[in-house]
Amino acid sequence: MRCKRTGEEVAIKFIERGDKIDKNVEREIINHRQLSGHPNIVRFIEVFVTSTHLGISMEFASGGELFDRIVKAGRFSEDEARYFFQQLISGVEWCHREGVCHRDLKLENTLLDGRPAPRLKICDFGYSKSAIFDSQPKSTVGTPAYIAPEVLSRKQYTGEIADVWSCGVTLYVMLVGAYPFEDAKDPRNFRKTIQKIMSVDYAFPKNLPLSRECFDLMGRIFVANPSQRITLADIKRHPWFMKNLPPELSEKDINGIVEQRQKSMQPVEEIKRLIGEARQRADGGMMGMLGRSGGGEFNEDEYMDGVEADLSLDDELS
Repeated sequence: MRCKRTGEEVAIKFIERGDKIDKNVEREIINHRQLSGHPNIVRFIEVFVTSTHLGISMEFASGGELFDRIVKAGRFSEDEARYFFQQLISGVEWCHREGVCHRDLKLENTLLDGRPAPRLKICDFGYSKSAIFDSQPKSTVGTPAYIAPEVLSRKQYTGEIADVWSCGVTLYVMLVGAYPFEDAKDPRNFRKTIQKIMSVDYAFPKNLPLSRECFDLMGRIFVANPSQRITLADIKRHPWFMKNLPPELSEKDINGIVEQRQKSMQPVEEIKRLIGEARQRADGGMMGMLGRSGGGEFNEDEYMDGVEADLSLDDELS
């Protein structure tokens, strides 16, 4: 779809007006808008209201999901994995600098633009939390294969360091072409996956040609105790990460790009007004302001409904 005003090709997410426009939808939109402008985050454009739906317009990533690229390739070389991991870390670091933890980082939520050397774009902030507006996370949300041990404990945790674990899972899959904490003989067994995550039980295939620095970084990410896990700042200083680092990922260049792009952004007040308007059904009825029951809390029955879709990489690679 193209924007009539600019001619730019855009992606639009439509949500039916009424009770589906809850506090979680508002949080997702506000957080996405706050983070927009960074080159490794799908750019938020605007929200608008039709007679039947709330529309969320955003940058169109014509290269599709990073997941599909890995399925097609089987696995990436170390250099290609590093190229995408550097961009992922740059985008996640920006989220954290702006006070937002993503909480559902995975291959399906990382898109690619249409360049010959694709630029990675983080998307889908439906589970994100803001340190400014939200409480400290404690609910178990996300995709099973990517969840950090502390998230499974159902106690309060630091969303930023849990995001680091998810980045590590993404890197492992890029390098190996499989998930690190699945039982290869029983990949759909959710309980086994949890047990392997909690005990940090993973291994690399024998004879996989990876550098010593790469093994070292993975070992520093996959640490059960979040207080001992490597931070994003230390990842950025790690020798493996710094190799062939693109100049455009320098902090100075990123800040300049974001500042320029945020100048023309839709005002938050206007966004909130439109969201409030969209809470009214097309027939004029006013829906409740509270979210639907569950509100992102962990429900194993509902959660397992999505496991087959989310944990299907092994099937696609076989």
